[in-house]
Amino acid sequence: MATLRLGAVWRTVTGETVAVYTKINDAELKSFLIPYKFGELLSFVGIVEGVENSNYLLLTQRGRYILTIYEKRVQRSDLPFFLRLMKHLSSHGIACPVPVTGDDGKMLREVAGKPASVLTFLAGSGERQPGPAQCRSLGGALAELHVAGQDFGDQRPNDLSVTSWPMLLNRVQARADEVKVGLARDLESEIEDLVAHWPASLPRGIIHADLFPDNALFKGNLVSGLIDFYFACTDLFAYDLAICLNSWCFEPDGAFNATKARLMLSAYRKGRPFSCAELDALPLLCRAAALRFLLTRLYDWLNSPERALVSPKDPLEYFHKLSFHRQVRGPGEYGLE
Repeated sequence: MATLRLGAVWRTVTGETVAVYTKINDAELKSFLIPYKFGELLSFVGIVEGVENSNYLLLTQRGRYILTIYEKRVQRSDLPFFLRLMKHLSSHGIACPVPVTGDDGKMLREVAGKPASVLTFLAGSGERQPGPAQCRSLGGALAELHVAGQDFGDQRPNDLSVTSWPMLLNRVQARADEVKVGLARDLESEIEDLVAHWPASLPRGIIHADLFPDNALFKGNLVSGLIDFYFACTDLFAYDLAICLNSWCFEPDGAFNATKARLMLSAYRKGRPFSCAELDALPLLCRAAALRFLLTRLYDWLNSPERALVSPKDPLEYFHKLSFHRQVRGPGEYGLE
């Protein structure tokens, strides 16, 4: 498929917009790639997708790779954790991108004045609206990830978990009612309740923390890879599952699909035992996951520049999901047992 270069954004001939925040030219890229010994660089194009970082697909004599340039939202001090985690997970059988080390021993270097790394390329395609069989496969893949991360020596706190929500609210509270009347007070009350009842003693370990459908690759109905580990952290396993229930199991019309949820959790349980306490906490954790994405989407919605490369996502999608979870009285209402 032909690609046209148009200023700060790459547009494919299909009309899709590519979020390339940092432009690089041929000379910059070739200089950057010298330590990798990839041979001749045959082509590089911006990747359709990507909100947090700039990504390029590299075609070299040795094969295909992904160049990721880390933008402002990713803290440079966190990058070694993310890169080591991906190497660890891959060594434990998880299909995920693996950082490539140059002949100077480095996984992380700079291009265009920003930190960047080269990652292995994963085959597969994304599913914007995954079906039940794909939700089942995702549940199994999530369990495998949680098990594989249990002997990873590093830890990273979840910067977007329960203790951070009052701060996030403070950043949007003054203007929240521009999006929905009464939203500011509603969010304040929800945070107070979640903080008061947070199930901190549940099993915890390495979680993905952002496993939306666009961060999973499929071959048919089977997961072929998990990507974008730049929110990964140490937190409750059940909270990670709650994020997936929110992002995978609602239909475009807003209805919750209990069949998808049941298949996802059943597959997860086969890979990692899921305690009764975790199951009982799911309604609260699903509220928490909905709130987390509502808050960050709300901030982006209220602070997006007029000429942003990527349109901010509607925060009210997650307000409606939060409203659904508030009515749930037990896991059985999700189709779970």
